[in-house]
Amino acid sequence: MDGIGAADGLPLAGRPWHSDGMDIVDKARRSAMMAGIRGKDTKPEMRVRQAAHALGFRFRLHRRDLPGSPDLVFPSLRKVIFVHGCYWHRHAGCRYATTPKSNADFWQEKFVKNQDRDRRALTDLVAAGWDPLVIWECETSDAKVLSARIASHLGPREENDLQG
Repeated sequence: MDGIGAADGLPLAGRPWHSDGMDIVDKARRSAMMAGIRGKDTKPEMRVRQAAHALGFRFRLHRRDLPGSPDLVFPSLRKVIFVHGCYWHRHAGCRYATTPKSNADFWQEKFVKNQDRDRRALTDLVAAGWDPLVIWECETSDAKVLSARIASHLGPREENDLQG
């Protein structure tokens, strides 16, 4: 092979994975890349925050005293929103929920633990009287649909709610 990807003509050296599924960066570099992935203030989360704010809602961020540390918390409404990355939280049927071919057992175990933790957090929140909503990363690209979904979950804003 001449080092050019057959599908798109891009050099393989610029890609994180070879077409055969092998990682082309060493373990230390891959570890550093994975460690750099943020859990807060991601683009999808910022889109959700902006949409909720534009709708007139005010919220708290990442309340660690609640199960799962929800991304947005609306205390007076007893509602929370989680913004889940499709890859890390395994959005079923989503094109972003790929599974690495190398070290497959490790990744499978990690993804199962993530999903179990997500289920426990949602169950615990509901048991504590909270109403959770999960918004997937891939669902944040259409601003109008996103705003409608948030408004549907949080309900109508009343004029007196805007005061405090």
